[in-house]
Amino acid sequence: MGEYAQKRLIRKIDLELFLSNIEVNPQPKVNFEQYTTSEHVAASLLYIAAYANNDIVGKSILDLGCGTGRLGLGAAFLGAETVLGVDIDKTALKVAITNAQNVDLASNINWVNGDIAVVNGCFDTVLQNPPFGVQTRNADRAFLVKAIMSGKMIYSLHNHPKFDKHLIDVLKSSGSGLFEVQPSVFLKRFIEQHGGVIRAVYANLMSIPKMFDFHTKARYDFVVDLYVIEGNIDR
Repeated sequence: MGEYAQKRLIRKIDLELFLSNIEVNPQPKVNFEQYTTSEHVAASLLYIAAYANNDIVGKSILDLGCGTGRLGLGAAFLGAETVLGVDIDKTALKVAITNAQNVDLASNINWVNGDIAVVNGCFDTVLQNPPFGVQTRNADRAFLVKAIMSGKMIYSLHNHPKFDKHLIDVLKSSGSGLFEVQPSVFLKRFIEQHGGVIRAVYANLMSIPKMFDFHTKARYDFVVDLYVIEGNIDR
């Protein structure tokens, strides 16, 4: 493992600093909904997985739709045993490979350029920030099915069911930046139909800069929900 892969407790602020050094996609594609997972949201996901649920350190990790590797590299930094990152975008994957080299974590991460359908095998933990389905309706569903069939535990980010200004204000004022919420009725039904079991849902505040021509604001604040799901293997 590289010099960053450790099994000691890493402070969340140090994790966010590490994630801030991961280069983002220089050519994001709107049809893939390639919004970079913010350092704050990525760190919250990884921290819950690693230290609340013991699902990162010493585990096999699958990063579905890995982009430039932010979640997978964060898992390796926290002490994952192995990481596999999969993405269909060659440009994003080239950046991920460079990112891994730059933080001395290339030796315990494998990258695959292809559709998520190419993934076989079982993993301790699946991490993913799938497309939310804004550009292509239900685009996140294939990711959920693959994750449930591939991982013992899944940490998956999804768009909050509706715009909720009050919740945004609560998250902005919250010290932890997290708020436990109920799952969407549709996602709960879909996940259970495919053998998954939702263990928790946490609302997070996501902020992204203006990225595409149709964006009218310099920065967008919105809520993403982190679903903690038990997969449909070994049960």
